[in-house]
Amino acid sequence: MGFPNQPGGDRRRLPWNSNNNMSASTCTGDSVIVRRNEAGQTLETVRIDNDPVALAAELAKAGEHPEVILEATYGWYWAADVLKECGANVHLAHPLGNNWGHRRVKNDERDATDLVDLLRMGRLAEAWIALPPLRELRELIRYRAKLVHLRSSLKSQVHAVLAKEGVTVPMSDLFGMSGQVLLDKVHLAHAYRVRVESLRDLIMSVNREIVMLEEQTAPYFAGDLGYHAVQTIPGVGPVLAAIFVAEIGDISRFTSARHLCSWAGLTPTHKESDVTVHRGHITKQGSRLVRWAAVEAVAHQRADTPIRRHHRNVGERRGTHIGRVAAARKLLILVYYGLRDGEIRCLAQTG
Repeated sequence: MGFPNQPGGDRRRLPWNSNNNMSASTCTGDSVIVRRNEAGQTLETVRIDNDPVALAAELAKAGEHPEVILEATYGWYWAADVLKECGANVHLAHPLGNNWGHRRVKNDERDATDLVDLLRMGRLAEAWIALPPLRELRELIRYRAKLVHLRSSLKSQVHAVLAKEGVTVPMSDLFGMSGQVLLDKVHLAHAYRVRVESLRDLIMSVNREIVMLEEQTAPYFAGDLGYHAVQTIPGVGPVLAAIFVAEIGDISRFTSARHLCSWAGLTPTHKESDVTVHRGHITKQGSRLVRWAAVEAVAHQRADTPIRRHHRNVGERRGTHIGRVAAARKLLILVYYGLRDGEIRCLAQTG
């Protein structure tokens, strides 16, 4: 953590004020806090346990409304909340935006000190701090996504076991009604039967948890115009709309749809020197869940929509994968306007 009079650094960074800069670096069990003055002189370096009381006591040394740098790494939520409650101006340092280079010595104290200096120079790359209610919603949405991924893995294992026994699966959905009948009647050796029945039980349990999470998240979207607006995009249903709303958060922090696409990691890398410009693959530096949702929505489109045509046209020239990503970027532009305006006018006009 860092406490700066402009930034601080370390895995969890903390504050500064007009007379004091504090930077803190936090690990799993403790935090290193560096406090510096406006001239960049180190006033104090301490290591404390990750405890709210200890953190508040160190923050008090920095005066009123200190500037605090906190790095967006493992378990930063509690520290950001404690700092704000104590009156600090919290800066969340972006772990990818602040490049430490290839220095010979890298430790928590150096990290905290560097973050303070970056804040003092106005060069600190900051991440957005979502409010606690939105963080809770994200927790539920992300957990649901993990459970769906787990369910897919369990289903794949069932298919693999049947393949070992030479069982042909004629239906498209093994876990639909006809597929369940097949699983009930198919003859399997004892070990394979035990595994398949265990996997079926786990799938049923995961299904119940997914339904429970959907019930828990439903109240968050009541009356949310953006949530309903993005569902007018072909391929976007309630689940993908919930991901867009929860992961993107306050849409006003993006000045344009282009900035949202960049934040989501759907824009190409750009390296320029003199008159030479190199553009590479997409950056993938952003919400992995938003990128997945955008690509998934493109895959779900069945009608001959503008996005589907864009997917096909780019795919014919550059390949299917690049075409899918280009279409996902185009779809995310519509998501931006849906969340910003509560409607997507181009879709309303065509409808």
